[in-house]
Parts: sequence; structure tokens; C-alpha cells
Amino acid sequence: MEDMPSRPERSEQNCVAEWSFSSKKEYADPFGEVEVSAVFDDPDGEEKTVPLFWASGSLWRVRYASDRLGEHRFQTVCSDESNEGLHGQEGSLEVVPYSGHNPLLKHGPLRISNDRRYLEHADGKPFFWLGDTWWMSLCKRLSWEGFKMLTKDRVKKGFTVIQIVSGLYPDMPPFDPRGANEAGFPWDESYTQINPAYFDMADRRIDWLVQNGLVPCIVGSWGFFIEFAGEQAMKKHWRNLVARYGAYPLVWCIAGEATMPYYLTPFFGSQDEKAKEYVARTRTRWTTIARFIRSTDPYHHPMTIHAAPVSHLVDDPSLIDIEMLGGLSHGYDPEALSRTVDTFVESNLRRPRMPFLVGEGCYEGISGACWENIQRLAFWTSILNGACGHTYGANGIWQLNSQTEPYGPSPYGPSRSHDIIPWEEAYQLPGSKQVGLGRDLLERYQWWKFEPYPEWVEPRWSKEDYYKPYAAGIPEEVRIVYLPQSWSSLQKVKGIEGGVTYHAFYYDPRNGREYDVGTVVPDEKGEWQPPVPPIFQDFILVMEARSQTPIDPQR
Repeated sequence: MEDMPSRPERSEQNCVAEWSFSSKKEYADPFGEVEVSAVFDDPDGEEKTVPLFWASGSLWRVRYASDRLGEHRFQTVCSDESNEGLHGQEGSLEVVPYSGHNPLLKHGPLRISNDRRYLEHADGKPFFWLGDTWWMSLCKRLSWEGFKMLTKDRVKKGFTVIQIVSGLYPDMPPFDPRGANEAGFPWDESYTQINPAYFDMADRRIDWLVQNGLVPCIVGSWGFFIEFAGEQAMKKHWRNLVARYGAYPLVWCIAGEATMPYYLTPFFGSQDEKAKEYVARTRTRWTTIARFIRSTDPYHHPMTIHAAPVSHLVDDPSLIDIEMLGGLSHGYDPEALSRTVDTFVESNLRRPRMPFLVGEGCYEGISGACWENIQRLAFWTSILNGACGHTYGANGIWQLNSQTEPYGPSPYGPSRSHDIIPWEEAYQLPGSKQVGLGRDLLERYQWWKFEPYPEWVEPRWSKEDYYKPYAAGIPEEVRIVYLPQSWSSLQKVKGIEGGVTYHAFYYDPRNGREYDVGTVVPDEKGEWQPPVPPIFQDFILVMEARSQTPIDPQR
């Protein structure tokens, strides 16, 4: 890398600009001894303190982006004020209008809507979260060409978010060779020094996602690393992440399975007697880390934590913006649907309100189960119960099985893994396309205004039968009904508003084919019995008010 400062003069809105600075002093431990920030003043007079990251040797870098047009000026501040190369350096940047078509750069980074029900871009355009779990995709098990292939496929299928762990991975012990990238591991084994070359390799992939219109949801680490690294190292880890990636449009996930006790991961040994103590201690630690991220990130990106009701993971839920829930269980058992739907209902009723979604569900193909029918079930039951989006996953992708390098024996037992399907096959599983079709259908309407209306249908799902129809929509505009089992016929649509004429069609969630039903003619009670779906499978019934205005996809 060049050891000379770069001096960009202008940048388009929301695009990342970068400056480099060379230290005039040598330090035995630059990462540990020195902290450097840049204080930016934008044209509106707002000030942002942006951390710099140590880029190796004597080199430090800062990245910055803004949607505010005009001149932005900055000055660096170093904890060692005598270092003239890092302290008191000045610069400026002219931000000009964005001229491209990338939705993340055109509409800006994400924020929480005013009613706290969904995510939207900085300009107010609603954002539908359709995520995919690529937990380990910063490691060398996925080549650069493979990363680009996955990206192209997910963009084509309508995904909007990629959930990705920054090197401290699940399902393997620390410094397992499977977790390294081409430059090694992100940290040394004492958790005192980062490896900048590791993050240089990661930079390329994070940037590629954004350039292709995909929001990175960056997971700082899997939860148990707080025990290995310690709280101070985890703060340094997060400062480095904020410095490197904070200028991008993204979402932060503080940790994965944040309070998972040791005993659930056998390679740590049995710790049953310490489980409650561990959970309480870890909740407090992640609360401290959440506050640190809030104070360090000048862009105030949305923040979440994986994966349970937020109140179970941190002591102060107000620090979290998005509730990332677990979905149908790995391997899927029928009772998982009842637990999942009950969690959705609780989250939708909770006050203060918070956007919620499934952040990890039953991976397609895991343990030879959870195929595309279960993916559709997971998607539609969550969306029609108030979720602001959904995260899909394919088993061979998250753990990066490969045709040339299988994932290998799992730490959960000798010669066992979740499956051996390689990612090269897993990305083509049909469930990934079918959840994309679900997003396509929803975005014809003002989905962000949808509310659950179980009373619109008979029979309706209940605690006695979770496989009955689900309904949601906007009164007098649109109704969407999901039939998990079409042989359990939808007997009635109820409460049809007087003076509103609806047109109906069945939508096949497997392939997007539509079957016209015609004009809805309710009886004097406002009830209507729709015809049965054309074949025995799950189906979507859509009722559109004749006055329904189509949504402009470019809005």
C-alpha cells in the first residue's frame, strides 16, 4: 500500500472518500498506543468525529461519506498531540450530487421509520429487508470469484441485505484454520493485535456488496468471543470496524447468539452450573459494547443483536434499533411454528415499538430438511404478522461447504456436520428465489403500512392450529391472505368494507404465477367465500381495491 496521503477533492453523495496519513513517530504498538480521529464539519455546521483505523506500519486512514452537498472540512486529532503526521492534519471535500442508480447511494443509508415499524433510506424511501446469511464469507473458503458469483445471484433474486461475521465465527473454536482468510486471522491469539491485512481483504468484499446495492449487516463476532477476547479487546475490535466500514450504508449486529453459554458448545466443555451466571454477565458486557458503538459511530447506523427477544440479550433494550428474532428451528419441527408465531405477535404488540424480523431461521437443506416449502412458510407467517422483512439461509452457504473443500467434522461431534451440500449447489436451491418472489409481490403495495388482521379470515390461525390462514394488509386498499395448506380451505373472507370493490387473484408463491379470481362480491354481512385454489399446495390470495394506486418502484 502507498505510504503517501491521498487527497480526494470531491465525492458524490453517500460515496466513500478516503484519506491516508503517515505517522512521524514510531510506536512499539501503534494499534494499542495511539487513537486518531478526524473531526468533520459539514456545510450545515454539523460536526462528526470519525475514527481513523490503523492500516499497518506508520499508515492510518479515514473514510467518510455524506449526503449533504457542498464543502466538508476536517482536522485530525491524535491522542499523541506531538505526532505532527497524525495530529492537526487538515483537509476538505466537496460533495456533489450522486449521478448513478445504486439504491443505497441514490436514497442514502438506512434509518428507523418515525413510527418504528420498518426501515427506510435517509430520503424516506421504505426499505424491505430480504437478508441472506453468509456468516463465514470473509474467509478463504469462499474465493473472490465465488463471492462475486453469490452477489450476482442474490441481486438477481431480489435480496437486499447480506449478514456477514467479521472473522470471529460461530460453530468453530478460535483460530480454527477454516476461519482464516488469505491474510490469516483478524486477531493474534492474545487478542492484543489486529491483523490489518485480514481487514484489507475483507474491505474488498464489503465494498463489493455496497457497489451492488446490498446492505452489509456486519456482525462483530459470535457471542462467546467476549469471553476469549475480553471487553477491552472487543471495544478495540468495534472501533476498528466503525473506522473501516462506518462510512458505508450498513447495519451493525453487535454479536451472534449473544448470550449463548459455554455448555451449548461442547468444545468449551460442560459448564451447566455456570450458565445463569454466564448469561447475566454477558448481557451486561454486550450492553457496555452497545453503548460504546453508539458513542463511536458518528453515522448512527441501525443496530441489532442476534437472536432472541432483545430484552434477553442486553440490559438496556433502548440501545437496540431492530429486534432480530430466531425463526423456525434448525432441522424444523412442527411445534417450532407455534413458538415463532407467538414471538411475532408479542413483538408486534410490544411498546415502545421496534422493527423486528427473523434474523436466522431454518436453513434450506439443513440436516436434509427445511426445503423450499418451509422457507415459504417462514417468510409469509413472519411478514403477515408484522415483520419488517425476513432473513433466508441455505445450509451450504452459511458454513461454506465447497466442492473442493467440505466443511469437515463439526465441533459438535466426530465426523458430523449439518450437511455436506456445497455452496455451489446450495445457492441454487429454489427457496432463495421463492422468498424473492414474495418481496416482489409485497412491493406492489405499501407493505410498510401492513398490519395483521387475523379476523379477516375464517378459519384463522390460532393457538389450536397454526396452519390455518394468515391475513394482513391495509383496510380499504389491499388484503393478503396466506394459506399454508390449501386443502384446509379458506371458507370466508370477512369484514369487507362497504363501498369498496376488490379484485382478487391467487398467487403461486413457488413461481409467481397468477390465477385471476375476478371481482369480489360480498354478501350483506360483508363476507365472501373465495373459490378453492387451483392445486393442493400453499397459496397467496390477494385482494386489491379497484382504486389501489400502483407503487412506483423507482420511488
